[in-house]
Amino acid sequence: MKRIIWISAFCYFILMGQVPNLNAQEKKTNYGKATDEIFPYDKFAKAYKYHFLTPLEFYGAGREKTAPKDLKEVRIGFLGPLTTSVMVPQGIQMLQGATLAMEEANKKGGYKGLPFKIMAHNDAGLWGAAANEVVKMDDEKVWAFLGSIDDIVSHVALRAALKLEIYMVCTGDPDPTFTETNIPWQCRVISDDRASGYALVNYIHKKKGHKRVAMIRVNGRYGRVGVKEYADAAVRLGYPFVIEERFNDGETDFKSQIERVRKTNPDAILLWGNAKESALVLQQVRAAGLKQPVFGSDRMVSPEFLKIAGPLADGIVTTCQYNPNSTDPKYLAFKANYTKRFNQEPDVFAAHAYDGMSIIIDAIKKVGLNRVLIRDVIAGLKEFQNYPGVTGKIVFDHSWNDVSDIYMAEVRNGKFEFSVAPPMETGQRAVNGKKGTNSYTN
Repeated sequence: MKRIIWISAFCYFILMGQVPNLNAQEKKTNYGKATDEIFPYDKFAKAYKYHFLTPLEFYGAGREKTAPKDLKEVRIGFLGPLTTSVMVPQGIQMLQGATLAMEEANKKGGYKGLPFKIMAHNDAGLWGAAANEVVKMDDEKVWAFLGSIDDIVSHVALRAALKLEIYMVCTGDPDPTFTETNIPWQCRVISDDRASGYALVNYIHKKKGHKRVAMIRVNGRYGRVGVKEYADAAVRLGYPFVIEERFNDGETDFKSQIERVRKTNPDAILLWGNAKESALVLQQVRAAGLKQPVFGSDRMVSPEFLKIAGPLADGIVTTCQYNPNSTDPKYLAFKANYTKRFNQEPDVFAAHAYDGMSIIIDAIKKVGLNRVLIRDVIAGLKEFQNYPGVTGKIVFDHSWNDVSDIYMAEVRNGKFEFSVAPPMETGQRAVNGKKGTNSYTN
């Protein structure tokens, strides 16, 4: 009888999302380092199994395959915007970062005397094209591949990678939904927009105390998906956008959007777009007489943004997935070697591509030329947990998402200065835009 009562009680707890803590010593960590206050569905019953905390295993065959005997080189694929894209400068930086990592590995003997070789493919930003490029990589017999920046391309490439069983290391796409696919043939070596969005919510609403924020974003997947986590977290705090205006890549006149923003009289303005358009929006915001503080997305951390915005950039605060002013010896050596090799300083895409390619190369050196074993060792979350990258210590969660530190980037005297994003501040939720009690529900 007691056993029946205990089982009934346990089932009740499961249904109510109140499973007893069987390991009191286990420390709770929310996905994206979010506090309970802004965590999605925190006021609803919890799911019994949360896939961000439980990795999906791969039980397929292939581990028994032996490496070919007649190889003359070890091929690793690359997928990035190299032509016909607004992101070509970033794609070239990504390719250069990966190339530098490979060249350094070859100087150390490559893989058992065989040189590593990049098989570069262009990210055309089209749905079907991405899958075709991954198929070409399979024909080229690559052992893994690195890419990309475009959200759509990354999603389609990942699905092709699943079918062809080629491990994909993403080093440029911050779309949170990339790892939410729960496909066990990928990892992301760059923090996502969830982490950036939560850091901005904390900074804008908690630290600075702004309540009425106007959003001006690019009308594409980077803007639509990128702002979603910020927007959802802000709503959970009681601070929905007072207005959300959009623009297209390549647009130069934003007067109509800015005029509609003016009429809402916001406390602050948040921009989400590429460097050029964000700088032009900022210029026209100030020309229209709006003096509210302006915040932005990570792609504003760019020499192009500073050049176009000029003195108006001072005071702008955004996020960045690493610290370009780091004094860590490993990063300084990378920066010096990169600048000497390519005659330009590395950006965020170059640095993370270097780390991503280094992870692939180290995995191959550890387990050999077998796609499944390469997948196993990286996805195992043991060998490559706390990986010492040039971007800092790389930490993966159980969905193979990089949850390393996010940095706040503020422009001072024409230059970005970086600091680790402060911990999430907790406190009373807002009710109808005003401070209230914790009785506010999602």
